[in-house]
Formats: sequence, structure tokens, C-alpha cells
Amino acid sequence: ISLHKPEIKLESLKEDIKDFLKVSGWEKKLQNAVYSELNVFPSPCHPAAPPEHMKEPLAYMRKAQGSWEKRILKSLNSMCTELSIPLAQKRPASEQKELLNKWNEMGTDEPDLTLFRPVYAPKDFLEVLMNLRNPNYENGEQPSFRNHLGLIQVPLKVKDIPELKEDFSELGLNIGQLGIDDSTQVPPEFFENEHVRVGQKVLAEQDSAAAQQYVRQGCPTALRADLWALILNISNQPEDILYYEQLKSNVIQHNLLVDSLIYKDVKLTASNDDYYFVFEDYLYQVLLCFSRDTSVLEHFAYSSATPPKSYIRGKLGIEEYAVFYPPSGVIPFHGFSMYVAPLCFLYHEPSKLYQMFREMYVRFFFRLHSISSHPSGIVSLCLLFETLLQTHLPQLFYHLREIGAQPLRISFKWMVRAFSGYLATDQLLLLWDRILGYNSLEILAVLAAAVFAFRAVNLMEVTSLAAAEAVLADLSTLKVMPLLQIFLFATVT
Repeated sequence: ISLHKPEIKLESLKEDIKDFLKVSGWEKKLQNAVYSELNVFPSPCHPAAPPEHMKEPLAYMRKAQGSWEKRILKSLNSMCTELSIPLAQKRPASEQKELLNKWNEMGTDEPDLTLFRPVYAPKDFLEVLMNLRNPNYENGEQPSFRNHLGLIQVPLKVKDIPELKEDFSELGLNIGQLGIDDSTQVPPEFFENEHVRVGQKVLAEQDSAAAQQYVRQGCPTALRADLWALILNISNQPEDILYYEQLKSNVIQHNLLVDSLIYKDVKLTASNDDYYFVFEDYLYQVLLCFSRDTSVLEHFAYSSATPPKSYIRGKLGIEEYAVFYPPSGVIPFHGFSMYVAPLCFLYHEPSKLYQMFREMYVRFFFRLHSISSHPSGIVSLCLLFETLLQTHLPQLFYHLREIGAQPLRISFKWMVRAFSGYLATDQLLLLWDRILGYNSLEILAVLAAAVFAFRAVNLMEVTSLAAAEAVLADLSTLKVMPLLQIFLFATVT
């Protein structure tokens, strides 16, 4: 329409469009959208590389992920058969009405879930990762790579402390941080007031890249919800709210077997958590909608995983009768709901909470339960954790190994859940600030190693895995930022 205005001249069209984008605010929106895409998608492969290399360049990792997926499906299918429950079915009208009426109080519902069991728990997944091997390293008599004595036996490149110091330079001892009370350089209240002022400016500018840089020093509580939404480019427009409502109506119309797995998981985890039990209803709403969201399938373009398929009865193996199951392609496991729980502190509007979780999942959390060689993938995180301990706390590492308490057996569950449910919420949110700020999950492995360093004196005295677990059973009093700073910047290298 603007093009028909007499003041628009063809010869200056390019400049006029640029000016229009600036004035209308669309320039910022476009920049944020592009920045968001760049943060998510992998860097381009060699033009001759086959498409599966986009998902995972190492063939043995792809193969391992494939057989792990078969195992999960087998577990799901056998549950179907044992319980004689279909994977999906339309709810009768009376049930639809009932569910709609109690949508905001699903936590009061007590379905009988005794026969349902989680498809897998983190410890089952760890067993699979421990058995990963690169076939090219198996032949020949040479000693195992780098004499790595941990549980993970694949040769991936992980960072050492000097490289981590460089990457996480904003966590340096002489840089102001939220989450540190006794910074010697600057009085905390002075830093905090100034940091809040800068944060408000970043929000006013509506610039995703600036917001991402800003949260590396931590988010003020009052600004966190808006800054995270800005980094992930989430605006909660009317069409987003409508999309969420459509997902909700899909939940009301159809019952999926995974719904029971979601119920069971929330009951086993968040409902028993002192911080999160109040959000039980939110968790059901978000997770049930997530399982029906086909837009989640897009992340499989850059994930090593492949969405599971289900075939219409009697049409097994015929592609045109296949559907992804669940529609999101993601089968929940024990602890899955803990990815959502901390976000409930920040977002109280269901459709916005939903979008935040979905974006956090497709950007970060999927990497914590799929087998890949990505630096933020769980295999690399395990290897980074073990390497840091073996290099910087060799006595502790050998001691725990000798008594049959391999450190990864204890820290694995923390990393798989991104520490959700283990740290106090205020500390967890400071940690997740840094995940968003650095667009990386590597900080999870660094924190896990820092926790062992912090409790090293007590751990040197234990004589069994159970005793080591007892020393590390409660992380709720830990202060994340001092632990990370001391480990990274006060460790002698």
C-alpha cells in the first residue's frame, strides 16, 4: 500500500524501505529473528556432505542414537501391549467436557498410574553412554586415548581450563556478577544498581544480541522474564496465543499414552519438590500441549535424534500410513518435567510459559538426552566433567574410582536435568542465565566439577559409592557463582 503513495520514488525505493523498517521498528524485529536462527542452526557443512551429517557427523554416534531410540520404542510398545492401551484414542464427549472444566486444576486428579513406568531413567541412559566406542580406536594395541580413566570412552575434543577461562571470561574474579555477595572490586549494591539500569536500557532497545551479552553477568530478578524472552525472540503475539489454544483443544480431544507418562513423571518429581509442587497444574498444561506440538519436529533437522513413527494398525512399514508419535516426536523420560518447573517462577501466562519452554527445549535441553558429538551434547559434557576432575583433582578422582564411586555416576543426573531440582531456584536461575548468555551447556559440566572440588575434603574420606552420594546428596545450600569462579579462575593450571 505504501508503494502507491506519490512520495515513493522507484529510484530511492531501497533507501525508503530501509527508513520505513527503522521507523516502524521492523528492523530490530528482523535482526532479532535472524540472530535467533543463527543461534539455533548449526554452521553450514561442506557442500558435498550427506544430509545426515547436519544431524551428526560421526557415524558411530548416529548408530548408537538409532539403537537407543529402538530401545525406547520397544519399552513404550511393550507397555502398550501389557496394559492393552492404545497409543492414542479420541476421548468420549463426557471426558472432553470434564477435562476442559478442570483444565486449571489437573493436579487434583488422581488417575491410577501404578502400572505405568517411566520409559527410561537417567541411569539407564548413562549405561548406554558408558558402552559407546569409536570403532576406529578399537583395533591396534595402543593404549586408550589420553589415558582417560573415566566412564566415557570416546575420543571427543573437550576444552581445558585455559580455554574455558577464555570462553567464560565474563565470569572473571574482577568482573561484577549477580549472585556474588562479596565481590572485592565493587560494592555489590553499587554493581547491582548499575546493572539493573543497564538491563532496563537493553530491554528498551529490544536487541536480542545485547540481551544475550548482558545476562552473562546474571539477570536482575525483576528483569529476567523479559530478558530471557528477548534472547529467545518470544513476543507472545495473538497468533501465538491462538496456537497454544489449538494445542490445548488437541489435548482435550485426544488421549495419548504419553499423557500417563507425563502425569507419572510430574507426580514422581515436581509434586514432591519443595520449590515446584505449587506449579503442578502448569506442568501438566505445558507438557500435554508440548507432546502435541508438531512444530517441535523442526529441531530434528539439527538433532542427532529422529522422531519415532507409529503405523496405522495393519499397515506396519508402509510410509504413507505412518505418523510421528507423539506428534512432537519427543517421548518424555523420568525427570523431563523438571525442564519446565523453574520457568513457572518467571511466567504465569500459560501461552508464554509454553513458548519459553518449547524454545529452551529445541535450543538446549534436547541435547541432554540424545547421543551426539556436539560440544553441548551430554556425551561431551560427561567427558568434559571427567577430564576436568582427572586433570585438576587427580587424587580425588583416583580415590573415588578405586572405591567404586566413579564421579560421573553421581553427577550425571545433575547434568541431564541441567541441575533443576538439585539447586535452590534462585541459584538455578543464575546458572540458566549463563546457559542463555553463552548459548552453551558446557557450564553444567564445569559446575559439576566445581561441586566435587568444593566437597573434596569430605569426599577423600569416604569408602563407598553410597557414602560419596551422601556427601553430595543436598546441593540446595550451594552458591553457584562463587563455585564457578573459584574453580575456573582460582584453580592453578
